[in-house]
Amino acid sequence: MVSTELRLTLPYAPSVNSYWRHVLMGKRPAVLLSEKGRNYREAVALCVMQAGCPQVSGRLAVVLEIYQPTRRECDLDNLPKGVLDGLTHASVWKDDSQIDDLRVIRCGVLPPGKIVVRIRELNRSA
Repeated sequence: MVSTELRLTLPYAPSVNSYWRHVLMGKRPAVLLSEKGRNYREAVALCVMQAGCPQVSGRLAVVLEIYQPTRRECDLDNLPKGVLDGLTHASVWKDDSQIDDLRVIRCGVLPPGKIVVRIRELNRSA
């Protein structure tokens, strides 16, 4: 159980547009994690391990503070999927379906970009 807010700093995430790749497996289409997606998952796992982050349980509130690497326009809704999947893969929580409150905030430009993740348990039963 988390009594206070957990805070992690992660590298800037690849857009959902490049996180997945579409391929044919025989004659059937399939969606696979791209090389960018795999590399990002590994980077998130390393950050979580270095931070000594415990696994959280229960219903969660998550805030993603986005610091873009450049001034180039980006859609904020393209970033959370990779971040949340990376945190799930790193066992920060059992599944991102535990999140009841998700906020994504653009905080400005800070090369090379980063995402600050704040996680807290909500005081309610599921």
